[in-house]
Amino acid sequence: MWSIQSLLFIFCISLRCLTSAVGMIHVTGYVGREVNVSCSYDQSYVSHEKYLCNNDCGNSDVLITTSQASKTKYSIYDDTSARIFTTTIFDLQYTDAGKYWCGVTRTGADIYTEVKLKSVRDSCCDTVTKVQSYEGHSESVSCRYESQYQNSLKYICRGNRPSTCLQQALITSDTKQNARFRLDDDKVLGTFTVTISNLTRNDSGSYLCGVHRNSEMDVFSAIELEVEEWCCVKSTKINGTAGHPLTLQCPYPPQHWDNRKFLCKGDHRNNCSDMVTSQSRFTLQDDAASSSFIVRITKLEAADGGTYWCGSDSQWRVGNYTKIELSVCLHCTSNVSLGTTAETQRTQIPDSALCVVHVAPSVLLLMSVLVICCL
Repeated sequence: MWSIQSLLFIFCISLRCLTSAVGMIHVTGYVGREVNVSCSYDQSYVSHEKYLCNNDCGNSDVLITTSQASKTKYSIYDDTSARIFTTTIFDLQYTDAGKYWCGVTRTGADIYTEVKLKSVRDSCCDTVTKVQSYEGHSESVSCRYESQYQNSLKYICRGNRPSTCLQQALITSDTKQNARFRLDDDKVLGTFTVTISNLTRNDSGSYLCGVHRNSEMDVFSAIELEVEEWCCVKSTKINGTAGHPLTLQCPYPPQHWDNRKFLCKGDHRNNCSDMVTSQSRFTLQDDAASSSFIVRITKLEAADGGTYWCGSDSQWRVGNYTKIELSVCLHCTSNVSLGTTAETQRTQIPDSALCVVHVAPSVLLLMSVLVICCL
């Protein structure tokens, strides 16, 4: 059967009498992944056998038929309600690229649809946009696309494997917000922006921006995000005495002369309270000439001790703020720890020089001191 059919097929090709309902089908797949080849047929061929072949479609060129259903390299499924049969090629290789034919058996010459298969590497991209940020910050990455994709689905995923990117998307233009991720699509500029809030070191790595295309492979651009440890800020330690005034000085970049200056208190800068706006004892004075500002505390309290952050950059970029560790003591003039008695503070003195001092009560404003030295 196949030899006669093959002769008819070759004869028809030479006479250019091969017909198809959909014309040539272009399919692109990723190396190492699976790819689907889908072909439609008329209602009158619902019960007919379908197959996929290559080369000249001879007996040895038939890769799989609907009567076989599955092989190691291929599987086939006939959706008779949609009148489309789909062949899946597993573990696609570069050598699998080339010309294939979707075939439908019938009396006389079978019906063929030409398929052009292309294999591409499952990685992206030649150009990578690098973005650097810091722990706790929010960072936005912008991904451009062409005007014909204004209404297409946009998304972003981790890694650099296009084949699984959509299935593993962190967020899409349909969901817009997903936990720490937000996607905004500016169709006028042809750019969608993904914002990641409260960054951690674990967010570092490769990302792919994707634009979904129904009949072709999705379009991707690559991002490499590096989240550095939240460190390297200017830090200082200051001691103050309860009940006394204290002045804190905070430098800032000259270009921030017109920025709002602040001093806030808290163990972490993401969770600190603005002291100037909430405490009347704290006043701020800016000195643009010296690119610094001072904060005066009129009367320190024991509760004022702790960690402070002063700066002029609301984005908290490293180097644009100062960390201050303030310690408040009640009686800073004494070197003796609170609660320590003279009796517990013994000084080691040689026995030969040990003296005992007795103090007698004063009598008639005269003091008698008896010193007995032990030899």
